[in-house]
Amino acid sequence: MEHSSSEDSDISDSDIVEHREKTYAQLRAGKLKVKHGENAFRCPFCPGKKKQDYNLKDLLQHATGIGAAPKRSAKVKATHLGLAMFLEKDIASSLEKPLQIVANKPKTPNSEEEVFVWPWMGIVVNLQYELKGEEYSRECEERLRAQLSRFRPLQVAILGGDNDQTFCAIVKFAKDWSGLKDALAFEKHFVVEQHGKTDWNKINCRKDDLYGWLARSDDYNSPGTIGGHLRENGDLRSVGDLEREGLQETGKRVAHYARQIEVRNKHMRELEMKNNQNAMKLDRMMEEKDRLVEEHNEKIRKMQKAACQNSRKIIDENIRLYGELESRKKEIDRKCEQLEMFATKSNTDREKLDAAKEKNAKENRLLNLATLKQNEEYEKLLRLVKKQEHEKEDTLKKLYNLEMQLASKQKLELEIEQLRGELEVMKHMGDADTSLKEKLDELRETLENKDEEMEAIDSLNQTLIIKERRTNDELEEAKKALMTSLPKTSGARSLIGVRRMGELDQKAFLDACKEKTAEDDEEKLALLCSKWEDEIRQPEWHPFKVIQVDGEAKEIIKEDDDKLQALKAELGEKAHNVVVKALHEINEYNPSGRYPLPELWNFKDDQKAPMGEVAAYIVKRWKTYKRKHTYST
Repeated sequence: MEHSSSEDSDISDSDIVEHREKTYAQLRAGKLKVKHGENAFRCPFCPGKKKQDYNLKDLLQHATGIGAAPKRSAKVKATHLGLAMFLEKDIASSLEKPLQIVANKPKTPNSEEEVFVWPWMGIVVNLQYELKGEEYSRECEERLRAQLSRFRPLQVAILGGDNDQTFCAIVKFAKDWSGLKDALAFEKHFVVEQHGKTDWNKINCRKDDLYGWLARSDDYNSPGTIGGHLRENGDLRSVGDLEREGLQETGKRVAHYARQIEVRNKHMRELEMKNNQNAMKLDRMMEEKDRLVEEHNEKIRKMQKAACQNSRKIIDENIRLYGELESRKKEIDRKCEQLEMFATKSNTDREKLDAAKEKNAKENRLLNLATLKQNEEYEKLLRLVKKQEHEKEDTLKKLYNLEMQLASKQKLELEIEQLRGELEVMKHMGDADTSLKEKLDELRETLENKDEEMEAIDSLNQTLIIKERRTNDELEEAKKALMTSLPKTSGARSLIGVRRMGELDQKAFLDACKEKTAEDDEEKLALLCSKWEDEIRQPEWHPFKVIQVDGEAKEIIKEDDDKLQALKAELGEKAHNVVVKALHEINEYNPSGRYPLPELWNFKDDQKAPMGEVAAYIVKRWKTYKRKHTYST
């Protein structure tokens, strides 16, 4: 049989059901023509076949046979199965008698209409001469079975005799087609030896040998021991009936396996989709990890740079003070030498010289004390710098440990997801193979170990987070104490102090108002300043918009805001900028409360002062105050 041109682009076995439904839909829609006359039909998928015209029954048998052929491609089987479905559901339903599908199998030597006893059974008679004087026993049955062993009988049952014979036997064969082949060979053997049923029925020609034949409907319906045994242990079936039952069973199994393959393929697609989602999730996690590591490294570099700058400033200041002390000591020594020289020249000024010496000695003692104090403070500073270095190293170690734990946690999460995916795949691959079972158990054990390791990392991570929060709380308390006590000791020209973030700079605002309006009334200017302070604190006024800068959301001032436009038109650009600056600060530090918050500030650099810089500034001021106090005494 020639193949259709539709085989050029084949499909997989798992797509047979889907392609069959698609072909059925095309036939129902009339896109493919099947009927060519009142009783003439053609297969639209076999145009090159010699026989073109079929009747409906033959075409249905043609489509069913190709659809069940194992050597056909998946697409050819799917199209012919769709054609068979169309003929059965849409064409055959209009006929008065349902169509019968004839199996495309080779015919047996006998007619398909001939009815046999099934399971296949043979009858052996005339046993009285073989078993003369012996009782029914298993030994006799085994002896007869061994005698007929070339026909592979499954069972031999010896029955009691009736009027015509003393003993007879029923030989049972296998239920399948090989059993039928053995039964036919059994019957043919007796026919060739002229000991068949026809020969047995000729009473005058009977011999003393065994006679045998294949049990059929007349034996099944006969009275006596043989008929009763056949009716009790078998049924009447034709070869055609068994073939049709086999075809139906095969069709059911094919449909069942097709459904199972479809379900398995669907599940595999779902697992593949989950795997792709996990891979995308892992990529996002790795990108986030790289970004966090880069931010962390940048912060560490800034911290190291700031710490080095602060240490260098403190060391330079100590070196300068030490140089001043050394120069003062040299100057005092020089004066002492001059006084000694003057004393040798004039004895009249002895008393003045002694008084001067005593005064210089007192100053020298004070300088020595100051030097000792300076050395002690320098040693304290060195210890403080070392302590700061140790704390910095501890902080770096903690951050490094956190990074490693984060990486380990992400790696564990990925391994757990992969193990779960493999576990799901193993579950759906079945439990028939022992190696698969062992691998499944190993995967379960590995998954349990990974889950325990994940719980341990989560516990350690939680402990580190608690310690970090405690340290942050202590730093916040120290910062609050500094912001409370620093204004009490700072002056108007202090480099480091406390600034209220989000508060309107009244001096700059008033100066800008005076330039624009030339108003000298202090009361009106104060009211105007108070008005804009209230406007800044209003939560309903939020003159900001969000834009994307380098992939990140950022809030900027709306230049077209009505209030800001009116402010610029009334009081000028400078007043507008002072208000915009206050709005930026309050939006950054307290966007929800809308009231100013204190912050440590470096007024010289006009930027936020870190805790290390504030501590260094306080130590420097204390040393200056201590030095002045020492010299004054």
